[in-house]
Amino acid sequence: MNLPTFQDVLRARQTISPYLRPTPLYQYKSLSEIVGAEVWIKHENHQPIGAFKVRGGINFIANLDADSRARGVITASTGNHGQSVAYACRLYGVKVIVAMPNGSNPVKVEAIRNFGADIHFIGEKFDESRKYATEKAQDEGMRYLSAGDEPHLIAGVGPYALEILESQPDVETIIVPVGGGSGASGVCIVAKSINPKIQVIGVQAEASPAAYLSWKEKRWVEAKNKTFAEGLATGAPFEIPQQILRRDLDDFILVSEDELKSAMILAIEKTRNLAEPAGAASLAAAIKLRESLRGKKVALVMSGGNLDIRNLKNVLNEKLSN
Repeated sequence: MNLPTFQDVLRARQTISPYLRPTPLYQYKSLSEIVGAEVWIKHENHQPIGAFKVRGGINFIANLDADSRARGVITASTGNHGQSVAYACRLYGVKVIVAMPNGSNPVKVEAIRNFGADIHFIGEKFDESRKYATEKAQDEGMRYLSAGDEPHLIAGVGPYALEILESQPDVETIIVPVGGGSGASGVCIVAKSINPKIQVIGVQAEASPAAYLSWKEKRWVEAKNKTFAEGLATGAPFEIPQQILRRDLDDFILVSEDELKSAMILAIEKTRNLAEPAGAASLAAAIKLRESLRGKKVALVMSGGNLDIRNLKNVLNEKLSN
């Protein structure tokens, strides 16, 4: 497959603009004081599905050929990708199956079902669901949609980086959560095309570090997949995002489960937004990197806000009891 380009991102923006408005980019003085930098939050949690991935889902289905639309689409997801595909398939009248791990976030499960998708619960981890989806696509003649290795998905999410730079052209650093890497890839394509001096930093959970290790070692690395942040929970990398990240990503760090939980609470306190664990990852990274970010203008991507209330209760109880 050809890697998506900046021109693909521009085309994607035209495709998705009838369906999605730009999301807010807000500065928070209290977060700026904590990090020691000028901190701006890109609120992709304000999307109709509560996550950035809806952009890629719409762009992919819009570019799908008529035969594939007629045969239907199957994908695997821990939640937000499944929502994006289900949402887009409802817009275009396409049948869709979403394979999800057992015990998936009930908020995301309900949303996917409400968008009209047929959900198949498979295995305990995303990688088991992904294997099932690829096999069923072959058996049923459906179009398998990868959560990461699809150029139209990556191009589709890129416009949120355009929105950041159109609003604040002098941003020096963008920090973006990484699960499979589509969001970070989109940011890299846009940022490096507009201003190669912009620093793009990826952040992943140290309990699920497959993408980080693959980037660092420049080879395919499968790893443990134990994070509670389902948006970061992948045990194997995706090839197309890895190629883009190896080419363009400036730095990549890991954050602990405790750092993610602290960032979730800080997001509630300082931004009045519910950030799911993956959505709080960029804030956790900024706090961890505050010495190197001091004095810079930094955009943090709040990638999603689909938080299971039971997880929120557990996080609050755990952190407030310490």
